[in-house]
Amino acid sequence: MLSNKLFSRILLVAVSAVLLLPAAHAQKRPNGFASDDDAFLALRDASRRNDAARASDIAANLGNYPIPSYVEYYQLKPRLKDASASEVLAFLNRYSGSAIADRLRNDWLLELGKRRDWLTFDEQYPQFQLNDDTQLKCYALMSKALKGIKVADEARALLNVPKDFGEGCMALITTLMETKQFDENDLWAQIRLASDTGSTDYVRRFVPLTGIEDGSLVAAMEKPASVVARGVGFRRVRHEVYVIALGRIARSNPAQAADILSNNTLLLSKKQEGFAWGQIAYQASMKLAPEAMQYWRKAGDAPLSLEAHQWKIRAALRAGDWKLVSAGIEAMPASLRDDAAWVYWRARALREEGKVEAANARFQSIAPQTSFYGQLALEELGQKITIPPRALPVTEDEIAPMTSNAGFRRSLKFFDLDLRFEAYREWNWELRKMNDRQLLAAAEFARRNDVLDRMVNTSDRTKTEFDFTQRFPTPHRDIMQATTQRQGMEMAWVYGLIRQESRFIMNARSHVGASGLMQLMPATARHVAKKIGLSDFSPRQVNEIETNILLGTSYLNMVLSDLEGSQTLATAAYNAGPGRPRTWRSTLVRPVEGAIFAESIPFSETRDYVKKVLSNATYYAAMFEGKPQSLKARLGNVAPASFVPTDLP
Repeated sequence: MLSNKLFSRILLVAVSAVLLLPAAHAQKRPNGFASDDDAFLALRDASRRNDAARASDIAANLGNYPIPSYVEYYQLKPRLKDASASEVLAFLNRYSGSAIADRLRNDWLLELGKRRDWLTFDEQYPQFQLNDDTQLKCYALMSKALKGIKVADEARALLNVPKDFGEGCMALITTLMETKQFDENDLWAQIRLASDTGSTDYVRRFVPLTGIEDGSLVAAMEKPASVVARGVGFRRVRHEVYVIALGRIARSNPAQAADILSNNTLLLSKKQEGFAWGQIAYQASMKLAPEAMQYWRKAGDAPLSLEAHQWKIRAALRAGDWKLVSAGIEAMPASLRDDAAWVYWRARALREEGKVEAANARFQSIAPQTSFYGQLALEELGQKITIPPRALPVTEDEIAPMTSNAGFRRSLKFFDLDLRFEAYREWNWELRKMNDRQLLAAAEFARRNDVLDRMVNTSDRTKTEFDFTQRFPTPHRDIMQATTQRQGMEMAWVYGLIRQESRFIMNARSHVGASGLMQLMPATARHVAKKIGLSDFSPRQVNEIETNILLGTSYLNMVLSDLEGSQTLATAAYNAGPGRPRTWRSTLVRPVEGAIFAESIPFSETRDYVKKVLSNATYYAAMFEGKPQSLKARLGNVAPASFVPTDLP
C-alpha cells in the first residue's frame, strides 16, 4: 500500500508533467540515453563544459522535455559569445519573468561588458532582477565613468571583496585610474586589500597599473623575506611593497613582522606605518594572539578591509577592551556597522560606558530578529526566548496557487534529478515577492512534498506571522528521542545541529565527503562505530536514518564529554574537529562569555555554525519544554585551559 504522502507526491509529479509539457504526445528518446532525464543531465554537463556542438546534438532530441526553457538555455549558453542579439532577446521575451531568463540576462550582460557594448548593456542592465553580480555592478559604473559621470565614491564602496572582482572590476579600476577618478592612494588601497586575501593572483592583476617592472610586488607576496631584506627604500612604491611584504610575513608570524617594523619606521610615513601595523594586527587577531591589542593601538585609525574591521572588534572583545569595541564599531562602514552582530556589541559597549538608554535602544532594534544576536539582545532587555504565537494554519485555498506554480513544479523536478542548485534557484525566485501568508503556504507545500530544507528556508522569511513547526521541524522524532534519552543527551541540541548541518536532507553530502542527516565523515563514522561496538558496520550504512543518528549523537556526546560539557566548545568541535576548539581556548588570557568565544572563532564557517546551532537549540528547547529559555546560559563561559591532545577524529 502507498502512504498518503507518497501517493500525493506521485500524483503531483504526474500532474506537473502534464502541465509542463507542450501539446505533444509520443516523445522520441534521445539516442544513446536510457531516459530523457539522462539526456537532460548530459545536456547540462555539455553546456557547463562550453561544448556547444554536443549541447546542440542532445537538445535536438529533447523537443518535448517538460522544462523547455532549460533545454534552450543549456543549448544557448555555450555559444553566447557568438549568438545574435535577436536570438538572445527572443529567449528573454519568450521566458520573460522567469528565473532562467534572469540567469541568461546575467550571462549576456557579462558578455556585453567584456565586449564594451555599452549601448546594449545600458538597455539590459536595469532589467536584471537579482542584481547580485559584483562584476556587473562594476561594468555599470565603468559605463557611467566613460560617459564622464563621477562614480569614484560608489566604486570605493563596492570594491571591497577582491575574489568577486573578475575582469569587470579590474577594468573599472583601470578606467578610474585613466580618467583620474582614482589616484595612487586608491590604487594602493586596492592592492593592500588584494594582499589581505592572501592570493598572489589577485595582486598580480594590479602590476600593470603600478608601473613596477622589477617583480617586487609579486615577490612581496611569494618571497616577502627577500623584499624586507632589501630595506624600506626612499620611494613611495618601495614603501608600499615593503608594507605588503610585512603583511605576508605576519600571516605566519605576526611577532616577527612586528619586530621588523619596530626597527624600520623612520623612512615610512605615519600613514604607511599605520597600514603596516593594521595588517600585522589583523593577522595576529585571526591567530588569537594576545599581542594583537598592542598592534591595533599602534595602527590607530588606519583604513581597514571589512574583515580587518571585524577582527579588530573580536580582538577587543577577547581582551575586554570595551572602549576599543565602541570606537572600532563606530569606525566601520555603515553597511557593516548595521549588521546585527555589531549593533549588539556596540550596545554592550555603550552599557559598559553607563549609557543604558542608548544601549537599550540598540538592543530593541534587533530584539525582534529570530537569530543569535536577536535572541541575545532580548535577554539583555530582561526577557527570555520563547516561541511566538503560531499563525493561523494556511488553508487549502492558500496552498492551491503553490501547487500550480510553474516555478515550484520546475523546482520539484530538479530535486528529483538531484540538481539542487537549479532547484533552489527556481524555488527562491518564486518567493521574492510573496507576503507572509503566501510564504507560509509555500512552506506547507514544501512540507507536503518532503522538501524540508525549502520548508525551513521559506518559513524563515516571514516577518510578522510565524509557524515554528515549519521553521524547526522534528522528523524522525521517535528515533531521535530514544537515541538521545539512551545517551543522556539534550534532544533540542541535536535537532539544532541537524537543522544547520543538513537541513534534514537525508542524502546530503558536503564538499568534503560528510553525509547523512548529521553529516558524518567516513573516518569519523568508522571510529565511532568501533567505539560503541557497532558490529558489522559498513560505510554505506551511514545514510541509514537510525545508524546516522546513532553515530552522530554518539560522536557529539564524545566531544561534549571531551570538552567538559560545554555545548559551545562541543558544537565548534563537531564542525572543525575537537583539537581546534582546544587550541582556540588555550589562547585565552581570561574567562570570556560563550558569545565572545563564538564570535572570535577564526574559521568563518565554524563561527557561523556555532551561532546558528545554539540559536536553533534554544528555540527547539522552548518548543519541547514549553517554557522560556536562555541562550546566554546555553553558551555559558569559556575559561583558559592548556592545550590537551585528543584521539577523537
